[in-house]
Amino acid sequence: MQTLTNIDLREDRAANWYVKDETVQVAFATEPGELISREGPNRYQPGDAIVTGATGDRWVVSRGRFDPRYVAVGPNAHGESGPYRNKPVPVLAKEMTHAFAIARSTGGDVLTGKPGDWLMQYAPGDYGITERARFEAVYRPADGPKD
Repeated sequence: MQTLTNIDLREDRAANWYVKDETVQVAFATEPGELISREGPNRYQPGDAIVTGATGDRWVVSRGRFDPRYVAVGPNAHGESGPYRNKPVPVLAKEMTHAFAIARSTGGDVLTGKPGDWLMQYAPGDYGITERARFEAVYRPADGPKD
């Protein structure tokens, strides 16, 4: 398995822009903990979002990343548990042909992917992995600057 470091998909011709279209269920953590996703451990702190996607997958989004990327749906106010919809913010993604590992952020949890999974780059130094079936279910090609 290859461990990826210092990756910047903005410089990778095989990467493209995609946008997620999904309503998720969110519970906000009240104490520190760890959730094991398909791709690996997701440690969280009080206030972080524990997300369950439309495909049943679960993952953690730090509160600092969650607030600008998701909006409450229905009767709940932002910051309350319930349904949320992601804002249509383009992210860089690349389908991987081999098994790989990458830290979510510097010093963060290490995630692992298998051939066919997608490496996601939300911002420089901010990564995720999306399993192929989930990627195909919730991501669509998008326009975005390729600088």
